[in-house]
Amino acid sequence: MKIASVSENKSIEKRIAITPEIAKKYISNGFELFLTKNYGDHLGFKDEEYESFGVKFSSDQKEVLVKSDIIIQLGLLSDENLSILKENQSLIGILDPYSNKEKINNLIKKKINSFSLELLPRITRAQSMDILSSQANLAGYKAVIESFAFFEKAIPMMMTAAGTVPAAKVLVVGAGVAGLQAIATAKRMGAIVFATDVRIASKEQVESLGGKFLTVEGSENLETEGGYAKEASEDFKKKQEELLAETLKKIDIVICTALIPGKRAPVIVKKPMIENMRAGSIIYDLAAIQGGNTELTEVDKIIENNGVKIMGETNILNKLPTSASNLYAKNVFNFIINLYDKENKKININLEDEIIDKTLIK
Repeated sequence: MKIASVSENKSIEKRIAITPEIAKKYISNGFELFLTKNYGDHLGFKDEEYESFGVKFSSDQKEVLVKSDIIIQLGLLSDENLSILKENQSLIGILDPYSNKEKINNLIKKKINSFSLELLPRITRAQSMDILSSQANLAGYKAVIESFAFFEKAIPMMMTAAGTVPAAKVLVVGAGVAGLQAIATAKRMGAIVFATDVRIASKEQVESLGGKFLTVEGSENLETEGGYAKEASEDFKKKQEELLAETLKKIDIVICTALIPGKRAPVIVKKPMIENMRAGSIIYDLAAIQGGNTELTEVDKIIENNGVKIMGETNILNKLPTSASNLYAKNVFNFIINLYDKENKKININLEDEIIDKTLIK
């Protein structure tokens, strides 16, 4: 069975889906691998390294795609490449079915199996395949590093003969995987860390990392069965706004991570709150690509309002592409091994397997 991957548009996506380490694993499991020339060159992964394991290359993307059974990418292929896919091929990646509904429906009509890995169920057996967790972990870490780079004061408390420099105060909005990593990173670097989340269950996790959990009095647990946050009631939002408004007056750096799958990111930090923050404060909005958690967020821009800088990028993982690719490639490999019937050398779309059923777009 042939697995293929073609180069992404590197101006948008620097990550790759197959690293040399994982290429070796695929081949040892009986797969053939077919990649486009210079596939991992920009990350220091030379074609010769892949070829030493038996990977084949072509400079023709069409040839790579047409000759494959399984295609692994980060995002959805270009329209031109999608048009050449044929019946019974399988496309695996972060396909964003909410935004690409029409394109994916066309693939379904052509009887192309489309597996979108962000739809993986949050069950123990799927943890090794969980691309959202592995990528969010890195994003949370990098968001802290980026915001600290723009902050023009020291982060840890420093006691000197000339006086004491107070520790920076960080607020993390949303305590999912990205948020928890942001808390851990900021804490390691000496900041005083606060966090807020609509899921009460995250309180224990925040506190275990040394953060202080801010909660609205009498709040309910707004968590879905899948472990994601769900939309809050208007009453909760009002109480949360009041708590946030007071807290933000004392905060130096805010890391926003709150997302609702398939919907616009909730607007949590309003303009009046930002205007009451101290000049020189930083907001890094990881939800920027889905509209942002602040009213002022603009993707790939640094907005300054009343001395406060607000920033957020299309893809922060482009700043950690090697680490992100290594984790993503391992996640996808584990997914394919679960999908593959080694004895009969074909994929087995067993819809009784929750992992396959939830990720296959039907």
